[in-house]
Amino acid sequence: MSRAESSWERLVNAALQRDRAGGGASGSGGPGQGSLMEYVPSSLANNRDIDAILRAADELQDEDPSIARILCEHAYSLAQNLDPNSEGRGVLQFKTGLMSVVKQKLAKREVGTIDRSQDIKRLQDFYRLYREKNNVDTLKEDEKQLRESGVFTKEMERKTVRRKRVFATLKVLGNVLEQVAKEIPEELKHVIDSDAAMSEDTIAYNILPLDAPVTTNVTTTFPEVRAAVAALKYFQGLPKLPVDFPIPATRSADMLDFLHYIFGFQKDSVSNQREHVVLLLANEQSRLNIPEEREPKLDDAAVHRVFMKSLENYIKWCEYLCIQPAWSNLETISGEKKLLFLSLYFLIWGEAANIRFLPECLCYIFHHMVREMDDILRQQVARPAESCMAVDSRGSDDGVSFLDHVIAPLYEVVSAEAFNNDNGRAPHSAWRNYDDFNEYFWSLHSFELGWPWRTSSSFFQKPIPRKKYDLQTGRAKHRGKTSFVEHRTFLHLYHSFHRLWIFLAMMFQALAIIAFNKTDIYSKKTLREILSLGPTFVVMKFSESVLDVIMMYGAYSTTRRLAVSRIFLRFIWFALASVFISFLYEKALQEDSNPNSNSVMFKLYVIVIAIYGGIQFFFSILMRIPTCHNIANKCDRWPVIRFFKWMRQERHYVGRGMYERTSDFIKYLLFWLVVLSAKFSFAYFLQIKPLVGPTRMIVKQDNIQYSWHDLVSRNNYNALTVASLWAPVIAIYLLDIHIFYTLVSAFLGFLLGARDRLGEIRSLEAIHKQFEEFPGAFMRALHVPITNQLNSFQLNRVEAAHFAPFWNQIIKCLREEDYITDFEMDLLLMPKNSGRLQLVQWPLFLLSSKILLAKEIAAESNSQEEIVERIEKSDYMKYAVEEVYHTLKLVLTETLEAEGRMWVERIYEDIQASIKNRKIHNDFQLNKLSLVITRVTALLGILKENETPEHAKGAIKALQDLYDVMRLDIFNFNMRNQYETWSFLTQAWNEGRLFTKLKWPKDPELKALVKRLYSLFTIKDSAAHVPKNLEARRRLQFFTNSLFMDVPPPKSVDKMLSFSVFTPYYSEVVLYSMAELTKRNEDGISILFYLQKIYPDEWKNFLARIGQDENALEGDLRNERDILELRFWASYRGQTLARTVRGMMYYRKALMLQSYLERKAGRDGESTLFGDDTTDSEGFELSPEARAQADLKFTYVVTCQIYGKQKEEQKPQAADIALLMQRNEALRIAYIDVVDTPKEGKSYTEYYSKLVKADISGKDKEIYSIRLPGNPKLGEGKPENQNHAIVFTRGNAVQTIDMNQDNYFEEALKMRNLLEEFDPACDHGIRPPTILGVREHVFTGSVSSLASFMSNQETSFVTLGQRVLAKPLKIRMHYGHPDVFDRVFHITRGGISKASRVINISEDIFAGFNSTLRQGNITHHEYIQVGKGRDVGLNQIALFEGKVAGGNGEQVLSRDVYRLGQLLDFFRMMSFYFTTVGFYFCTMLTVLTVYIFLYGRLYLALSGVGDTIRERAILLDDTALSAALNAQFLFQIGVFTAVPMILGFILEQGFLQAIVSFTTMQFQLCTIFFTFSLGTRTHYFGRTILHGGARYQATGRGFVVEHIKFSENYRLYSRSHFIKAMEVILLLVVYLAYGNDEAGAVSYILLTVSSWFLAVSWLFAPYLFNPAGFEWQKVVEDFKEWTNWLFYRGGIGVKGAESWEAWWEEEIVRTPFPCKYFLFVRLIVVLLIWQLIIVFVRQQSHIRTLSGRIVETILSLRFLVFQYGIVYKLNLQGNDTSAAWYGWSWAAFAMIIVLFKVFTFSQKISVNFQLVLRFVQGLALLMALAGIVVAVVLTDLSVTDIFASILAFIPTGWAILSIACAWKPFIKRIGMWKSVRSLARLYDAGMGMLIFLPVALCSWFPFVSTFQTRMMFNQAFSRGLEISLILAGNNPNSGL
Repeated sequence: MSRAESSWERLVNAALQRDRAGGGASGSGGPGQGSLMEYVPSSLANNRDIDAILRAADELQDEDPSIARILCEHAYSLAQNLDPNSEGRGVLQFKTGLMSVVKQKLAKREVGTIDRSQDIKRLQDFYRLYREKNNVDTLKEDEKQLRESGVFTKEMERKTVRRKRVFATLKVLGNVLEQVAKEIPEELKHVIDSDAAMSEDTIAYNILPLDAPVTTNVTTTFPEVRAAVAALKYFQGLPKLPVDFPIPATRSADMLDFLHYIFGFQKDSVSNQREHVVLLLANEQSRLNIPEEREPKLDDAAVHRVFMKSLENYIKWCEYLCIQPAWSNLETISGEKKLLFLSLYFLIWGEAANIRFLPECLCYIFHHMVREMDDILRQQVARPAESCMAVDSRGSDDGVSFLDHVIAPLYEVVSAEAFNNDNGRAPHSAWRNYDDFNEYFWSLHSFELGWPWRTSSSFFQKPIPRKKYDLQTGRAKHRGKTSFVEHRTFLHLYHSFHRLWIFLAMMFQALAIIAFNKTDIYSKKTLREILSLGPTFVVMKFSESVLDVIMMYGAYSTTRRLAVSRIFLRFIWFALASVFISFLYEKALQEDSNPNSNSVMFKLYVIVIAIYGGIQFFFSILMRIPTCHNIANKCDRWPVIRFFKWMRQERHYVGRGMYERTSDFIKYLLFWLVVLSAKFSFAYFLQIKPLVGPTRMIVKQDNIQYSWHDLVSRNNYNALTVASLWAPVIAIYLLDIHIFYTLVSAFLGFLLGARDRLGEIRSLEAIHKQFEEFPGAFMRALHVPITNQLNSFQLNRVEAAHFAPFWNQIIKCLREEDYITDFEMDLLLMPKNSGRLQLVQWPLFLLSSKILLAKEIAAESNSQEEIVERIEKSDYMKYAVEEVYHTLKLVLTETLEAEGRMWVERIYEDIQASIKNRKIHNDFQLNKLSLVITRVTALLGILKENETPEHAKGAIKALQDLYDVMRLDIFNFNMRNQYETWSFLTQAWNEGRLFTKLKWPKDPELKALVKRLYSLFTIKDSAAHVPKNLEARRRLQFFTNSLFMDVPPPKSVDKMLSFSVFTPYYSEVVLYSMAELTKRNEDGISILFYLQKIYPDEWKNFLARIGQDENALEGDLRNERDILELRFWASYRGQTLARTVRGMMYYRKALMLQSYLERKAGRDGESTLFGDDTTDSEGFELSPEARAQADLKFTYVVTCQIYGKQKEEQKPQAADIALLMQRNEALRIAYIDVVDTPKEGKSYTEYYSKLVKADISGKDKEIYSIRLPGNPKLGEGKPENQNHAIVFTRGNAVQTIDMNQDNYFEEALKMRNLLEEFDPACDHGIRPPTILGVREHVFTGSVSSLASFMSNQETSFVTLGQRVLAKPLKIRMHYGHPDVFDRVFHITRGGISKASRVINISEDIFAGFNSTLRQGNITHHEYIQVGKGRDVGLNQIALFEGKVAGGNGEQVLSRDVYRLGQLLDFFRMMSFYFTTVGFYFCTMLTVLTVYIFLYGRLYLALSGVGDTIRERAILLDDTALSAALNAQFLFQIGVFTAVPMILGFILEQGFLQAIVSFTTMQFQLCTIFFTFSLGTRTHYFGRTILHGGARYQATGRGFVVEHIKFSENYRLYSRSHFIKAMEVILLLVVYLAYGNDEAGAVSYILLTVSSWFLAVSWLFAPYLFNPAGFEWQKVVEDFKEWTNWLFYRGGIGVKGAESWEAWWEEEIVRTPFPCKYFLFVRLIVVLLIWQLIIVFVRQQSHIRTLSGRIVETILSLRFLVFQYGIVYKLNLQGNDTSAAWYGWSWAAFAMIIVLFKVFTFSQKISVNFQLVLRFVQGLALLMALAGIVVAVVLTDLSVTDIFASILAFIPTGWAILSIACAWKPFIKRIGMWKSVRSLARLYDAGMGMLIFLPVALCSWFPFVSTFQTRMMFNQAFSRGLEISLILAGNNPNSGL
């Protein structure tokens, strides 16, 4: 036997043994990992049968090895028959391993020679024996009896599982017998058939067992399901199916079978859609309140609703194209026909694969297939459709395949285009994406494709594959784009939002005119100047029309002629209008200069402007104001109106009718009026007006003395000086509107949140005070209504009884999650309130210690009135006293008999009489109540135990003691009034028979009362701080607060909307293994150690839950069950799939509880109000009806894209996923299976979309397997992953959940309320919601300060921000998870995300864009929340923010943003802009403002203009300084962006706590973090728009406690932050040296403090927020590692993390060098010209094209300004400003370069020449130093000049370096590249040292490290965490 066979054999058998030992689940593997059947290759077409056979062999291995051997041999023969040549992937290994098992291990267990001729007899005998051994005949009967008893127990569950296992094994044995035996005895055949009928779970099904007889799953017994199934049956009029068409024996043929036959849909796809349609119909039927009938019938209303909802997009498509739908009259279509059309549509959709992203293409397919089906329906016998057959096989039944003949041709061309995008690197304009293909079907031209497809059409033309280094796109090589071209340019911002820019430009012009004419504002001159707005408007509109023409380049050949005509007509119109109106205005101005003019031209100009403006205003009203839409639509019949509407607004299939009702319009109109009023007031009074005077004076100045050789500044009115003054003001003018929007929206959001009652319950104290209101609030908000015919007391008790099971389940979940202790759980649990005690019982945490306090009050008070008054001050003390009083009576009367009971009753009667007579204080000695309590406590302590003789004696003794105390110490009243009774009792006492008869409390209710009463007497401490855990508190506070919010009333579970939860997963952590948990990092810290220290209370709770001592360590856990629980405990505190699955499965648990209680209440009728049973939730998770109802309403699909590959490679993720399926029976896993199938001697790769669940053995059970046309990943991975699996979701809604999210049981209770928001009856505007926004809680906020910053930032956005976006702005989008989609709306309109490569990198938000464009409505709801994990380390955060910013950069280029910007009304457009791409543009502009300001100051300082102006005292009043400070103040006012966070704190935490939280954040240096994030967003947003490069960043979701190396931080932030910060510092230093001589330090500080803060934050934030960033030992190690990295030479295969050279080369390729988007140097003319060049040459990578290199060169020239200016400031040149000095400076620079080259010369040379080289280098150094000394002595050169020269030459060198990188090919050809690289290394080394030195200096002082640790982990400190222990860990070097 070969070594490979031997290895495989060992692996297989080890796995089998581990499986049988049950150990698989506890290791990293999960259940059954390593089992032989797990490795059945998917390429074996019939692997389901082989799976089942090997499973049975697995189970029977120990019982009968011979049978196991027979089964394995049969499995081998099946595999051999399926793939004789072992061509499929993994088949050979599988066969080899299987044969090895058969030959070696299994065979050895049989004695002697194996006689295979007896195998059939052995099988038959074993079959009978196995049946007898397992009592098969009684198994089902036993279970039936258990179910009929109505008691759902674990025992019943165990028996059910056992029965399923037995029958599954029997079915396999029966199948094998039938396949291997020629004849089977008749009686055995009958038994096998009978057993097979009972093997229900061996037939795979998802939710509804439509193809299997099932008794354990009761979903098919629900009337709505039966009605839906019956409605799909074959109806009269359908052509007959062929006799040989396979129909399962368990059901009759239906209309989906008919469609399956004629169109060739896949069997599993049909089964999938059959269940899908049945569930849609059943859920709609359930909401109609139809009385239950014996034979339920599907209501026509249900059919019509589902039909209209599903085919609404198709109907609209037909209306848009003006074509007749597939039916002539909708009203005349029968219900059966509607169901037939509905089924056909979903079958098309279910098998469309990637074409699902093309919704209108699906409409086209559906349209033609319905027509084709109509022809078939006219025939008697069904025949296959020709469109689904190959041309050469038409007329026969062979080769009918919808996938191969309808979808595959489309897929192939889409795939070819996707492949041509060069993995996202090709320009978007060079290939067709999903939107291009879909929009082709928005035109009647699409009908040229014919039916069946005319594949010769140009639409199906595939592009010629792009060569690797092909930079040309080749216009003739591919078909053009459709309707829109995504050119990579910043001009998209103007193109998409031109109305905003025109508005801002015209307002600035108007304000400037008013400011310059403020003394004569009402004059004719001012009026003429204001009328200059006319030419401004038309010229800007003309520029927009020019962009229309340019941006469509690349799509003209495929765009509708009408759309192209519109573009050119608008271009001609605005060109003529611009010329004409500008000409008129020019003539009007000329008239003004002529005193004799009669102003004819001016009047004509005014008339033209008035007419033009009037028409524009009229159409603005007509097109934008909601109330005018109907009028506009009615006017469409007038050609003139239709023409003008067409000219004004382009018409697409999407984007029509995006208007809101008038009341909503007025609300967001008023909002923006407030914002704009504040913005323009600020701009006028604080920016524009102060600069008017200085500007006029500067313009008038002449003969300004320049300190340099002036080239451009003379005789141009000092334009550069004016520009330097106004440029920052203009930049701030463009961005400050976002700040004002932020402020106004924050205050409005605060008010809206207060109105919605958010934050009312924000503490435990509030929970205590308001708890008695919770049951009523719960019943009103979250419970179905009950009868109101009750008095106040009855209602309170009924509400408490219904509230209790839900509250208790919440508390139990908190305990299961280890947030509370067992003791806290007991205190928090609420009694059932459904027993004999006629009062409301509250949880013990409200009543604890109240009895003891009441006792003290009774003892201290002097009268009954005082006692009552003091006790009633505390409601819960009053409730405690009442409960003890009545409960004690009940317990004693139930426990005692005869005389004892009489004694109790007598005492209570006397107490009642005393209370009535107000003599309680006189009749009883209340100061001795403590004696009574002591005796009663002793008695209850005995009674709560089980009955024993000793306990009985003790109880009697305690009663006797109590009797003595009452008789001797308590009673004061006269007993003569009841002399006979007391005399009788005294006699009984004397005779010793008073307490001899005890009835021990055995009734569960009575035992619970005894225990509760005992607790009330014994709990002495207040429970005011219960629970102690902060997370438990937060959850209870939010849940109880939400009960008082405005929540839609829920429907009962059977009538609620159904929904799915959908989670995409790739390869992240599923469940931490013990190896991962205990693995230590370089600091000696393991994940488990970290978690134990971060969550110490939860760790102790966990140990208590598994029965371990609280001081136990992980090494003490020997039990495998405990180890598995430990893995889950740790995983539930990370961002793992296990945490997400647990959270989402709470939905099912909540639905089961709600359904269970509702069904019990429904069955018991009126007893629901007072019965003891109806609110008892015990066993709800085992109820078949509750389970079935929950499964009908809830589905959870996790789409694990590469699960099949992970299983094949035996990855731990696969085993962990299998374990999750085993623990969660309703969990479904969808994945893509890649199968290598041999055909005709070749191997073909096929892709399948599969859905699996766990079977009864915990293994994967395949439910559906749907073949795909090819690799489904054509676009972005995540949306493609979602798309392939969305066919397996069910219901009316789908909630998208990421795999780092969490959910809570108490929030799951509200889901049915949230789904009711979809009901049109809920007022959400003119349209019902299509996406429901849900609040998120970031659960990672407590890990570190960075995590808390992200948490607070996220919270302010997902609460305040989205609250205002949804209402009143009506522009909320989908920002990711966990929004709830109207599922049918979205799956019929392209899905829940978009997937085109790169352009849809932020796939989530495009779902919101798509929904809005298709007349959807997106709302936001804050009464429900979902947990969310965020990145917790700076590098993770930076990558995440870079991904989001890059995604927004791509959004700028997208057609969705363009259409929303064009088609939304003006105010919604502004809301949309400033909350999406505008936010990032304003962020970038904020940074650019710093550069604009500083370069302006640099010009004034170096040119000498600043000194001249000061000397002439133009600005003596400091007006310009004030204006500059206002500009700077606005930049600093960026702190105003913290206002939303502060207001959010105040709303939800209270004012004082908000101040504390915000102050804490400041001490934690949050401002530095947010400033650093500003740079991150700016860099990635700008880079993406200009150069692309956006990609999905796997940021990592682990716990960040490890130190990040200096070099790693340098690599990550060098180009994005450090270079820019160094440039800012250089500008600040030069300005300090040359521009601030007389202004003083105060002026300099005021002007530059924020710039210094920006630069320092960008340089040092990565090290401030780096764990152990200032530990000396770490710093030393970092320096060594950095220098090694810096000087290690690169080479082939060397990565950037290993060598500076490799990294530098990668950076040049990845992005231009340095960053390219400093607007202050990209003058508008250069920007426009070069951007247009870029559009037309369509570069692949900016740095590789001629245009890119020229732009790069122009940008780099800005660094030469430093040398040019500083040269003329040297003492050496005196007052000489000739150009010669500048030339000499270049000569000096050249000498420095020569010296640098001499010192960096390092070629491989001989030893002798090495000596010569060293001599030359030394001589050069001495000569250079001597030259400098001579120059200082003999000339005017000073030492200061030397340092100034260095300051000048540093940016010059950087400019040369940047230009050299841009022209890299040329530099390489001339042999200078190594020198350039050496220069670059010098700059990086210098920059690194400048950053490193302060870090090293700080690390000298230990307190700095301590401060940093405290700063980063403050929240952990506040919870008692010794973080220094974590950081030091057990590292032996930690003491260094």
